[in-house]
Amino acid sequence: MAGTWRATRRLVRMLWHIVQGIRLVRNGFNHLDAHAQQRLVEHWAQGFLRKAGIALQVEGLPIATSPVLWVANHQSWLDIPTLHAARYCRFVSKAEIAQWPLVGHLARAVGTLFIQRGSRRETQRIVQTMTEALQQGDSLAVFPEGTVGNGRDLLPFYGNTLQAAIDADVPIQPVGMTFVDARTGQASYAPCEAWQDEPIVRSLWRTLKTDHLVAVVRYGTPEKASGRDRRAWAGDLRTCVEALRQPATESVETGAKLR
Repeated sequence: MAGTWRATRRLVRMLWHIVQGIRLVRNGFNHLDAHAQQRLVEHWAQGFLRKAGIALQVEGLPIATSPVLWVANHQSWLDIPTLHAARYCRFVSKAEIAQWPLVGHLARAVGTLFIQRGSRRETQRIVQTMTEALQQGDSLAVFPEGTVGNGRDLLPFYGNTLQAAIDADVPIQPVGMTFVDARTGQASYAPCEAWQDEPIVRSLWRTLKTDHLVAVVRYGTPEKASGRDRRAWAGDLRTCVEALRQPATESVETGAKLR
């Protein structure tokens, strides 16, 4: 019963936070300079995690002064706000998200690049768009697995979107994300889609009922292609992300707080 009440309270707070975010977007967000917009997005995402009862722990140093493509594992519906809370970036996401109620409006406002999956021409278009954004100094993020995993197993990485980093001659920084129980330091899969085709509502409710949950974001060493093609680079980056996502019991701080 306590878990149900906790989840209900958190859900109400999260929905209200989303509504507040839409109000911010409609009331002057576009008139702010780029730096102010980025800090506001980070602050909103940190608040979203707090409303969900999740602490954030960031390890490593994300590139902050030059364009970069972040490559991360995709394990849950919380991945995008978690990465935004750690450091603002523009995401490359499936086109369907743009049509989602409430969330789609926010995604468009923060500069998300949408891609219609399954079309070679669309892939070429998004790579060109990404290349231009990187050349203009933007920081982008992609999930090269191409779909949401179960949190336990890392899927193969597709290299298509990595071509943008090669064409723009910018580094890629691998990022590993895990969820951890702060009491034990062990991995938690509460927010993850633990069962194939599990409705997001079940994952959401399970997450909101879970206490002592910490989202850990680990930034690895930035690297350039150095002559590798996108397929070879994708394989090497997958190895880096796999190492970064391994739970390290001693590194998780009890009562971790948002940055």
